[in-house]
Amino acid sequence: MTAEILAQLAPTGVLRAGINMSNFLLVTGRGPNGEPDGVSPGMARAIADRLGVPVHYVPYPRPGELADAAGTGAWDIGLIGAEPQRAEKISFTAAYAEIEATYMVPPGSPITALDQVDRAGVRIAVAARAAYDLWLERNIQHATLVRAEGLDGAMDLYLREGLDVLAGLRPRLLTDVEKQPGARILEGKFTAVQQAIGTARANEAAARFLAEFVEEAKRSGLVASLIAKHQVRGLSVAPAA
Repeated sequence: MTAEILAQLAPTGVLRAGINMSNFLLVTGRGPNGEPDGVSPGMARAIADRLGVPVHYVPYPRPGELADAAGTGAWDIGLIGAEPQRAEKISFTAAYAEIEATYMVPPGSPITALDQVDRAGVRIAVAARAAYDLWLERNIQHATLVRAEGLDGAMDLYLREGLDVLAGLRPRLLTDVEKQPGARILEGKFTAVQQAIGTARANEAAARFLAEFVEEAKRSGLVASLIAKHQVRGLSVAPAA
C-alpha cells in the first residue's frame, strides 16, 4: 500500500464503488441500510478494508451507464464485465468470476446448436450494452441483433415480436425458459462474461494494486467464499491470470 495508490483509489477518503444493479448474480439483495449486497459489493468492501477506508456504493441500473461514467470522478472502482470497448476508458483486472452466456430458442425452432444461430434472417433479442451484447456486436456477421433495455426488456421483446433467439446469461435463461413451454436452451456457451474490477486508465498504480488484489482473492478463496455466502448458482471463480 502506498500513498499514491490510496490517492488514486480513495481521493475523497472513501472508496466509491460503481455497482451494476442489473446483474442478478453479483447483486443478490440489500444490506440493512439499503446498500447493495452480494458478490461484487463484497469484493468492493474487501478492497476498501485493504485500503483502510470506508466503502460507498454508487449503483447503476445498467452496465452501460456505469461504463459511461468512467473517468468522470463518479466512481473510483467499477465492478463490471470486462470488454474491449469498455477498456478504452477503463483499466481492468483479470476476471475474478465468470458467467456463461448462451441462447434460448422457442418451441419447434430448427436451431439446435450454437453454430446455427449466426445465419441470415435469424433475429436475436439481447439486452442492450450488456457485456455479451458487446461480444455479439463484434462477432455476429449474418444474424440481426434486436436490442431492448435490460434483461426483462429482452425477454419481453423476444416473446412479443416472436424473435428466433434470446441471448442471455445461462442462469437467467434457466428462469426464462419456464415462461415459454417447449422452449430450449442450447448446449454450450458463445462466450463467458468476465466479471472484473476497473479503474480509470490514468490510475496506473491503482490498476496494478487491483490486479494483484484480484489474483490474491482467487487464490485465497475469497471469491469462492462470497459465491457460497450468497448462494449464487451459475457464477464460477475465474482461472488465474
